[in-house]
Amino acid sequence: MERVLIIGKTGGIGSALHVALSARGVAVVGLSRSGDGLDVTDEASVAAHLGALDGVFDLVFVATGALEIGGAEPEKSLSALDARAMADQYLLNAIGPMLVLKHAVRLLPKDRQAVFAALSARVGSIGDNRLGGWYSYRAAKAGLNQLMHGAAIELARSHRQLACVCLHPGTVRTAFTEKYLGRHPSVPAEEAAERLIGVIKGLTPAQTGGFYDYAGKEIVW
Repeated sequence: MERVLIIGKTGGIGSALHVALSARGVAVVGLSRSGDGLDVTDEASVAAHLGALDGVFDLVFVATGALEIGGAEPEKSLSALDARAMADQYLLNAIGPMLVLKHAVRLLPKDRQAVFAALSARVGSIGDNRLGGWYSYRAAKAGLNQLMHGAAIELARSHRQLACVCLHPGTVRTAFTEKYLGRHPSVPAEEAAERLIGVIKGLTPAQTGGFYDYAGKEIVW
């Protein structure tokens, strides 16, 4: 990787990726809402920020997302469902990354291998869901998985060496997850970033459209 674009550079995983890749001598461009005013839920904002970039990137990584939006916590039961909270989850966790992809296509090379990756989550797997709950977040990540899979099929026609994938980073100790860790095994953002870089470096175009965990293992849809 010579040049990387990170969307969500100030978040736990995004900032750790920025540091780890920069330490490897990679030229990293980072954008975020808090640092640059990029709002991935607003297409005009996405178009303006990505439209201001030149050249191509070997990796575009979308590290945005949230478990809680506007104070709405993951639901434990049907009685907790709220239409606004559900829509907010889908807007940020599914639509946002796809708007980035829409406007990042021109920044992806056609003459060599490249990767477009978006953070998903194992709880977005329908086949792996045995606990229920967390309706909106699960559905938003499942939606992202479907959208990315479809985009990978389309982009394989124009960017034959591109791997367009969803990645599950594991349970990472960040402000994003602090309230929900409990007794779940977790890793610091720095370790998660190193694992994700390892997975990304091993991806091939044949894996485009896939959903992989931090060890590079495919996750069931």
